[in-house]
Amino acid sequence: MKTYISKIAYIFLILIIISACKKEYRNPSGANANDVVTTAKGMTGIVVGLQKLYISGRLGVYFNSVSVSGFVTNEILLRNAGNIPELQLFTGGGAVDGTNNILANLWTTSNKIIYDADNVLNNAPSLGDKAYASGLIAYASIFKALALGNLSQCWESIPAGTGQNVSFISRVDGFNKAIGVIDNAFAVMAANPISSGFISNMPPGIDIPNTLNALKARYALFAGNYPLALAAANSVDLTRRSTFNFDALTFNPIFEIATSTNNVFQPTDINLGLTGANVPDPADRRVPFYTAVGVNPVVRLAGFGVGLATPIPLYLPGEIILIKAEVYARQAAPDPGNALTELNRVVTKLPTVDIFGVGAALPPITGSLTPAQILPLIYKHRCIELYLSGLKLEDMRRFGLPNSERKRNFFPYPFTERDNNPNTPADPAF
Repeated sequence: MKTYISKIAYIFLILIIISACKKEYRNPSGANANDVVTTAKGMTGIVVGLQKLYISGRLGVYFNSVSVSGFVTNEILLRNAGNIPELQLFTGGGAVDGTNNILANLWTTSNKIIYDADNVLNNAPSLGDKAYASGLIAYASIFKALALGNLSQCWESIPAGTGQNVSFISRVDGFNKAIGVIDNAFAVMAANPISSGFISNMPPGIDIPNTLNALKARYALFAGNYPLALAAANSVDLTRRSTFNFDALTFNPIFEIATSTNNVFQPTDINLGLTGANVPDPADRRVPFYTAVGVNPVVRLAGFGVGLATPIPLYLPGEIILIKAEVYARQAAPDPGNALTELNRVVTKLPTVDIFGVGAALPPITGSLTPAQILPLIYKHRCIELYLSGLKLEDMRRFGLPNSERKRNFFPYPFTERDNNPNTPADPAF
């Protein structure tokens, strides 16, 4: 599939640039869109392109979501003040405005992914090979859900669709929309299991059903739908890996842009930017997993940004376990006993038993704790377990941390949207 990746990637990345203000995402010199979306081959190219868009360096959703959350939550430290978009985020507050290219890339590429995914979701059901169509729909659903989720984590409102002068929906509606996309994928897969032929045409790494369940659990938690979050989390097989894979042609974006250059960002400090009661235990083995000892700076990135071909997980087993812990603590009838049990699965987990090598290997937390006492501990261990995953800003809001501990709460809308859509909401105060 490297032929698909290279060709589709360049076409789509160019489209992002030339279409940023139009939101129609057309390429007049390219193949006829109707031809592309009426064949299995054409739609295969589109869904492979969705993955490429998501992980493609400075334009990709992944790198920009990690950067946005990392800078404003103090996970990462700016290494070069000449990087103006990064400097704005690192400074925070009013320094972040609609000109910020990192936010613009995150916004534009997410909407591009939604647009392309919709083309597949609308046309794949017409294919004669329903098992192959099922794979196309499920794969496209993963990336549409991710795009909706990332937009909803950063902005108070998100576009209701793609096109000219679109209306906006609340961020909670955005999370629920992502869940709806995932539910549709499960219904399609139940009716027609994905064919082996489709799987063989995809880049290796992504476990489709487990990823869909993990994302459903994540976004149900963010939307406050605790029964749904627990059910989805319980459906994830924690022994199975689901990763973005990289090689000599497609680089790990964190390594390529930050780790290898030392010119963009590095960890804030050995405590991962955490302070007070949230500082990691000196014996916590997740800290040496995510960081390495250097000279300038002393603390350097490791973990999932350590190498050019290091795979990046779409979710960690620890995230799923901590979702269960949080649900037990927050649900209508709190269950602090089960919340602590799930939390201790992460606290005591050995690196050798985690499929990605992420493990604290600490003694269990003991005592009869109330939900109010357990929730701050869940937050602390999410910060450490899920370091630089792009999820911390959402966590800070959900766990009620004061605005003074972060540099932004939500982000202003990019001028590429505001200048072309009169329905763009007012920017948040902070």
